[in-house]
Amino acid sequence: MSISAIQEEIVAEFELFDPENWDERYQYVIDLGKSLPLIDAKYKTDENIIKGCQSKVWLHADYEGGKVVYSADSDAILTKGLIAILIRSFSHQAPKDILEAKTDFIDRIGLKEHLSPTRANGLVSMVKQIKMYALAFSSKSEQQA
Repeated sequence: MSISAIQEEIVAEFELFDPENWDERYQYVIDLGKSLPLIDAKYKTDENIIKGCQSKVWLHADYEGGKVVYSADSDAILTKGLIAILIRSFSHQAPKDILEAKTDFIDRIGLKEHLSPTRANGLVSMVKQIKMYALAFSSKSEQQA
């Protein structure tokens, strides 16, 4: 499934909730975080911590069969849900597709405007780090070609 199709699916899921009831939406984000596959403990290192996040967020990426596969964890339940949404969107995709992907779905589900400024900045940092991994794998695959 393409990144944009996955993002449309996520937007559709959030549209099921009452736009005025953010408690339900926050709970859904938290539930998504609970379903996040756990990052291998060996990757929960300082070098895998995303800079710019208020909470600790570890992000690791592998390159398998031309696709970037992400794993992550966080010490905060809401933040873990946020990274889960991003991983769902970008994991198992080609580096080029990740780099070209838009992230306006985050605005469309209303996340940025309902997060504290520090969490919103953290979300931007998460997207940036996801794209940095894609860029690294993109140049690696170009060198091998």
